[in-house]
Amino acid sequence: MKYLILVLFFFGMISCGKAPDKLPDSLEIDSPSIVRANAFPKLDTSRYNVGFLIMDGVYNTELTAPFDIFQHTAFRKNIKAMNVFTVADSHEPVVTFEGMRILPDFNYLKDSIPRIDILVVPSAEHHLDTDLENEAMIEFVIRVDRDALFVTSHCDGAFVLAKAGLLDGKVSTTFPSDIETMRSLFPNLDVRDEVLFVHDGKYITSAGGAKSFEAALYLCEYLYGAEIARSLARGLVIDWDLSKVPHLVISAP
Repeated sequence: MKYLILVLFFFGMISCGKAPDKLPDSLEIDSPSIVRANAFPKLDTSRYNVGFLIMDGVYNTELTAPFDIFQHTAFRKNIKAMNVFTVADSHEPVVTFEGMRILPDFNYLKDSIPRIDILVVPSAEHHLDTDLENEAMIEFVIRVDRDALFVTSHCDGAFVLAKAGLLDGKVSTTFPSDIETMRSLFPNLDVRDEVLFVHDGKYITSAGGAKSFEAALYLCEYLYGAEIARSLARGLVIDWDLSKVPHLVISAP
């Protein structure tokens, strides 16, 4: 592809009546800024802004499940749909635990980021250890929380919310096999098991994995009603009936 672009560049210069003195060493076609310019999300101010906090080691399912559900709201009529975008601490590609490369839409260390109405924190490989020592990331979560309508986590993303102090006085849950670890690290928190998600105030914490779809559909049902949630589920071939999903609602905004 690079060679094709160079050839087109050369003949394009000739067609304008001027041949280049020499071909450039590189057209930098792999530059993140060029790629981002073509892929940058088009934000609609009449929609909810939904930011997904990603980093190296993020797990595919906890990211893509809610991303799919929320992004598909754009195809439903007469609702306040969602703008979905990713946020990281760099413009460089983020590599998921499974090896997918994702180019973040925003760098929270450098960019002016639009107000985030719904923050989504998917699980990542080091959410139980080194990620919790990332002061800039934790401060970003705290800052977004001040104005956010909802803050949601999937799987071990709950550890990030706990570290940020957002779950103090709240009921929450996390990945089933990490519940005891969360109770040990944050002994003052009320962490529940045997549920797929917990909704307490503006916080929704999910067990994660494939059940991340359920937590995302629940928020859509809360915002848009059961019929919209069912239509979103049908579009992804998911059987959705909230009454059959083990969950806990403590309070809602």
